[in-house]
Amino acid sequence: MKVAKFGGSSLANGAQIQKVIDIIKSDSNRRIVVVSAPGKRKDTDTKVTDLLIKYCNTVSQGEDITGIQNKIIKRYQAIAGHFGLPDTALEPIVEGITKLATQVFPSRAYQMAAFKAAGENNNAKLIAAIFNHQQIPAEYLDPKTIGLTVTDVPDDAQILPSSYEKLAQTLTQRTKVAVVPGFFGYNTSGEVCTFSRGGSDVTGAILARAVAATEYENFTDVDAIYAANPNIVPNPKKITNLTFREMRELSYAGFSVFHDEALIPAIEGKIPVVVKNTNHPSLPGTLISEHKKINHDDVVAGIASDSGFTGIYIRKYLMNKQVGFTLKLLEILAKLNISYEHMPSGIDDLTIIIRSNQLTPELETQIRAEIESEIHPDDFQIQHNYTMVMIVGEGIQDRVGTMAAATASIAQAGVSIVMVNHGASPVSITFGIRTADADAAVQGLYDTFIAHQPIEIFAEKTF
Repeated sequence: MKVAKFGGSSLANGAQIQKVIDIIKSDSNRRIVVVSAPGKRKDTDTKVTDLLIKYCNTVSQGEDITGIQNKIIKRYQAIAGHFGLPDTALEPIVEGITKLATQVFPSRAYQMAAFKAAGENNNAKLIAAIFNHQQIPAEYLDPKTIGLTVTDVPDDAQILPSSYEKLAQTLTQRTKVAVVPGFFGYNTSGEVCTFSRGGSDVTGAILARAVAATEYENFTDVDAIYAANPNIVPNPKKITNLTFREMRELSYAGFSVFHDEALIPAIEGKIPVVVKNTNHPSLPGTLISEHKKINHDDVVAGIASDSGFTGIYIRKYLMNKQVGFTLKLLEILAKLNISYEHMPSGIDDLTIIIRSNQLTPELETQIRAEIESEIHPDDFQIQHNYTMVMIVGEGIQDRVGTMAAATASIAQAGVSIVMVNHGASPVSITFGIRTADADAAVQGLYDTFIAHQPIEIFAEKTF
């Protein structure tokens, strides 16, 4: 049994959905289909999820909802009209969208979760109706019906482990294609709670693990995962195979195909994941699996970068002799509800890298005051505009010269390194780069490790 998830671009209009129909018909093993909300039909278009957020805000502000309500309904009507569905097929969708405006919720957060989830939920109803109209026996299954129960966090839910047994029972014995909305589940009180970013990917991974799928196919609008961001590196190489560890590292470091938490259920269940293009489904795509054959002459699988980091730099003489020094510093951040990403250190120096979006000017002032008071540093700076650039690949640790080649590549690109983190992960090396220089660093690393161009910087200069 395969689980196939289709993203918003694959379901944006009737023409795209016809491709989905052809994909499902081409393989009888595709028994569970997870759907996103309809995405953009063109660059100037608006995603249905964004329309639903506006709808929720309009309701909360007590403004006229007629315009935004009709705009959402028309998106589904346009898709139904493409396939000539009868009006009766749209009735539950129109009713569901309309009723949202008068529904009572425990809080504003639950209200927003329910509105956002309506995009996927109504699309699943519509796709099931279209499948049946196209001679694919199918049934819409609400997450509550199949037992997808989650933690009580409206906008960042996690599946309850006890759900897997119920999901397996309800999904493995069905004879029709199951069409399940992605992005949300229900808490034990019956309220809608959404997953975080990449929510439909999470649902697909959960269901794949629950039914022990032979494969989790994630259909999107790219032919494969690329070795670098195409917006930085022109025509980057396609990756044929990644390990779960590599994908996790690359996702964390800025790869946009998956959010870094999205595949965890599939990883836990050791379910192979294949990223494929709805527009070119015959192409092999990228296989993500637990293991792969390592080519020690070509160890770097991908290069990623992610901006928006801040460094908290502290110098304190004999810091290495002070028992509990780092603990005291982390306790200050924990008290202010700030998490950290990296913490490279020396005998007298330490830099804590955090996500910049956690800071406000007021909070930055508070951090400064707390550290000055508790730590008494000899030097203290808060440095903004860092980007983390990461090379990722199984076998990096075992290949002699990887670090030397990486630093030389960045130097050849005319970029200075402000931080290095190597050793915490056996499959990655992270470089802190000033954001203005990040793209040049990515290109330099790509040229060396993926394009295998020679490093020339040391031909005329010695140290």
